[in-house]
Amino acid sequence: MMTTETAKSDPGDWPTLLKDNARTGGQGQYRTRSPEGAVWQFRTGSSVRSAPVLEDGILYVASVSGVLHAIDAVTGRSKWKFQAAGQIHSTPSLSGDRILFGCDDGKVYSLDRHAGYRLWEAPSEAEVWASPAVRGGVVFFGSADARVYAVDATSGRTRWVQELGGRIYSTIYAAEQQLYLGCGDGKVYCLGSSSGKTLWSTSTGNGIDSSPALAGDLLLIGCEDFFLYAMNASTGEVRWKYETGLGIASSPAVSGDLTVIGSKDGFLYALETQTGRLRWKTAVGEVVTAPPVIGGGVVCIQAGGTFALDSATGKVVWRAALAGAVQSVPVLAGDTIYLASLSGEVYALR
Repeated sequence: MMTTETAKSDPGDWPTLLKDNARTGGQGQYRTRSPEGAVWQFRTGSSVRSAPVLEDGILYVASVSGVLHAIDAVTGRSKWKFQAAGQIHSTPSLSGDRILFGCDDGKVYSLDRHAGYRLWEAPSEAEVWASPAVRGGVVFFGSADARVYAVDATSGRTRWVQELGGRIYSTIYAAEQQLYLGCGDGKVYCLGSSSGKTLWSTSTGNGIDSSPALAGDLLLIGCEDFFLYAMNASTGEVRWKYETGLGIASSPAVSGDLTVIGSKDGFLYALETQTGRLRWKTAVGEVVTAPPVIGGGVVCIQAGGTFALDSATGKVVWRAALAGAVQSVPVLAGDTIYLASLSGEVYALR
């Protein structure tokens, strides 16, 4: 998952995982009827395990083969592609004229998003599955080498490196002066963004791959110990926690007082953000690892097929079944839904 600065982005843009730095996973008014079919289909030639991102009419999709594709969102035609030196599991992030992504070769790449040429690379010592987070001219990312890196967004030069207690697949939430993330050592960390110094850490019962969301003074994050946690963002104190039936790799999406998250038990859970009270839960698949998306009174989730649920009741409004299994996050842009499948197909549904 990733965060980026998007102060002047178009309402139809979707520049990072769950759309924006607030991790709302939603925008505007979305359709509540099932899409009638695919407007176009694009074949990447390799499995896609990260989410697409969208800006200025260009859809960017990274494949496991290490190719980042730039696709015309209207026609489905290729604009350019870039071959990295390893597999890509990281969802790209867009910031200004740059697109950034992590790679299994241990690097974060920064490319010109218009032409696809390389601007810089920032190395780590293990694979980078998390999405880069961009704030204040600095790119923040965690690596499976158990370190958090801060690098200059223009040059890629290292500002600081902070070692934590386990591998990091969680995408950093970059607030103005704090960084929040989960870690494989079972802790949630708050770091100072200027130095990387640990401001607080809170232990959970297992490793964390989920990426956090912030709702006011509440930090929300899932854990492999089956719980969704709500913590005081200033102190790390646990305000409430809700137990699901299995581990949580999904990340929460927040819309007002509604927080929605998927669990490996196959259910989608909707909770009151401030209290953790369950509003509804709905079975949507055998295992749910993708984050949900909220918008226009519906919650969308990829769990084999694409489900749209009424956000107030959890009832399924529509379902779209595709030829290839889909587990990544959908991009919702006006009347179009963009999806990428495990078999390598990218779809525009309308």
